[in-house]
Amino acid sequence: MPPFATTAPAGVRRALLVKKEIALLDVRPESRFAQGHPLFAASFPLGQLEVLATERLPRPDVPIVIYGDGAYDASDGSDADAEAAAGRLRQLGYRDVSLLADGLDGWTASGGELFSDVNAPSKAFGELVAELAGTPLLPAAEVAALLHSSPGQNSAPGRGGAHRTDAAPPVVVVDARRFDEYTTMSIPTATSVPGAELVLRVRQLAPDPATTVIVNCAGRTRSIIGAQSLINAGLPNRVGALRNGTIGWTLAGLELDHGQEREAPDASPAVARRSAADAGRVAERAGVRQARWTELAELLQAPDKGAARTVYRFDVRTPAEYAAGHLPGFGSAPGGQLVQETDVYAPVRGALLVLADDGGGRAAMTGSWLAQMGWDVVVVAPPSREAAGRSGRLTRAAERPVRRPAPAVPLTVPTVLAGWLRAGEAAVVDLETSKRFLAGHIPGAAWALRRDLARPELADRLGRPERIVLTSSDGYLAAWAAADLDAAGQPAAGLFALAGGTEGWARSGRPLEPGGELLSPAVDVYRRPYEGTDIDPAVMQAYLDWEYGLVAQLERDGTHGFLVLTS
Repeated sequence: MPPFATTAPAGVRRALLVKKEIALLDVRPESRFAQGHPLFAASFPLGQLEVLATERLPRPDVPIVIYGDGAYDASDGSDADAEAAAGRLRQLGYRDVSLLADGLDGWTASGGELFSDVNAPSKAFGELVAELAGTPLLPAAEVAALLHSSPGQNSAPGRGGAHRTDAAPPVVVVDARRFDEYTTMSIPTATSVPGAELVLRVRQLAPDPATTVIVNCAGRTRSIIGAQSLINAGLPNRVGALRNGTIGWTLAGLELDHGQEREAPDASPAVARRSAADAGRVAERAGVRQARWTELAELLQAPDKGAARTVYRFDVRTPAEYAAGHLPGFGSAPGGQLVQETDVYAPVRGALLVLADDGGGRAAMTGSWLAQMGWDVVVVAPPSREAAGRSGRLTRAAERPVRRPAPAVPLTVPTVLAGWLRAGEAAVVDLETSKRFLAGHIPGAAWALRRDLARPELADRLGRPERIVLTSSDGYLAAWAAADLDAAGQPAAGLFALAGGTEGWARSGRPLEPGGELLSPAVDVYRRPYEGTDIDPAVMQAYLDWEYGLVAQLERDGTHGFLVLTS
């Protein structure tokens, strides 16, 4: 394979500043990525590369710049992970692939900042919004006192707070996170209203303008964006964000609820129309473009200034609404999470984002935030349900990208594998993330990082079985891993990939079991300091301190291109 070109950090910065398409990929494990990366880098761990590229890099001509551990040096071949990723991307058909010159050392030497954690662009943007727009941030103790004094509240939500007086205005708390996060832990009395649903549904929850609306998340970003969404849309109520979310609530010594399932009601037609109008005005101010659904094909096919373009198409409604029927070619990306995780959903900075909903304003409000983050955004006006039905434009099928065929390797099927396992004639190694493995895997399987498969000690730890069977969620990654091992002459045992992977095993009616043996350190997944109920308070405080410093870090870095609506 010919040597790889390099791209200097200055070239990456130039592309970001002029909004030219670029995908800056970090191929280290996610835990290493979270220790520090350029603002717009996307986490593409080498062991998951084939799947991530297919799902998130739709255009084969997109400029891709890669780095891993260490600095690239053509004389000694360092940064082997980056070179391996570049080679695999070429094999997958990507034509403009280069390595970041001198890797992260080169980036920092050129003046570039390294941002910790994940979803750094969105979190830094949220802090900038709070500072420039003046989003009201209410401390946990103040919110607890408001809840304690609000009519209808029978007791304090935690240890402390003011005495209740019936003269106090009512208070509604809305949780802007995913529903599964809300059910894990929530502010007492809170109702789940994921971010993009807020402008549409809050008027249904708080029709009285005298009601105070408090938006919370786990930390800061989604509560800031959620509260400011309501303010930008002109909600007449007093609106505030719970400062530091459930983390701040916990650090204040207040108690959280668990297992709650309150969800906001559907908006009435009148409320939906009003919400759509309000969101549309905000989107127009932010520079979001509009298109009719009948113009969609022409819009997506039309080149931009004579050049091809990466286009991401997202339906920003709830997953349940998406599953009930959506425009073909649109993936599910609930709007609040899309704004929160732009680096995950759209790793090509400078791409075109096309958003769709059902006309209730969720796409417009989501688009307003993405446009302020520097994205080119188009909102597609949906067809009427009757017109969509007549034309067959809606589908219930989940959007699955077309993958390059996996390499031909020896395969086995669940029935055969089950017999081998009963006879003790095979060992199974799962290559999915350690988090998914621990949640449920083929009984007796062990987990390993893909890069550890060729190590001789792995076969020893497996007991030197007659056969080794590799599996992944659907078997695709397992086939690529088996091909790589075969090319390297590893292992000595018979090597197979499981056709259909772990999902195929489960579909065959066979059980999965939780827990299990980890043959590699679980560095593939970064433990978020704002998810779960057993986080060390010092870790939570350190996370908040990091968020407080993000605006200054943006200023030092100078690549963000964010513009915040301030009035």
